[in-house]
Amino acid sequence: MNLPIILLGAGGHGRVLLDILFQQSLKVLAIADPACKNIHSIENIPLIDEQAVLGYPTAEVLLVNGLGSIGDTGKRQNIYEYFKKKGFKFATIIHTSAVISPQAVFGEGVQVMAGAIVQTGATVACNSIINTKATIEHDCLVGAHVHIATGAILCGGVHVNDQAHVGAGVTIIQGLVIGKRSIIGAGAVVLKDIPPAVVAVGVPARIIKYREG
Repeated sequence: MNLPIILLGAGGHGRVLLDILFQQSLKVLAIADPACKNIHSIENIPLIDEQAVLGYPTAEVLLVNGLGSIGDTGKRQNIYEYFKKKGFKFATIIHTSAVISPQAVFGEGVQVMAGAIVQTGATVACNSIINTKATIEHDCLVGAHVHIATGAILCGGVHVNDQAHVGAGVTIIQGLVIGKRSIIGAGAVVLKDIPPAVVAVGVPARIIKYREG
């Protein structure tokens, strides 16, 4: 990763990513965040409008998606897809304390945070977050635009489909499938497959809501 970086977003997740970039001595050109209209810089890095990102040559920078997600991963996905259509590429960010098997496969723009574990045979598709101290066991498949939140555990062979959110401290036993766009609430223990577009909570996890859209 030799190209300089533009960080998209200066909220909580974005600032954690900024720490990782600093720790790895990566050059951050700018931070794009429309919510920071009254601030000119963060850590002496200039703040710019998201549209100003389009003024940078796509071959000369990498983007980092600094938007996190609490349940709905849609906004994070929208940012990723917007800039991909403009020709930009996203950096894959891995904290130095993460434990990563050489046989794990990551898509573009994946972020693996401090203390996370990703075991052999696991695949994580584009623009997904494996958050702090999450565990992805052997042969798991994590789809695109997924958030595996802090401390969650995916036992062997779990398949989490695109756009799902697995909340903090969730445990999913081996071989199960989490449907597309489903949300697993914090602390749940998942003992059976979860269908698409639902919200499931509790121990054991049970469906409490069907998501629209």
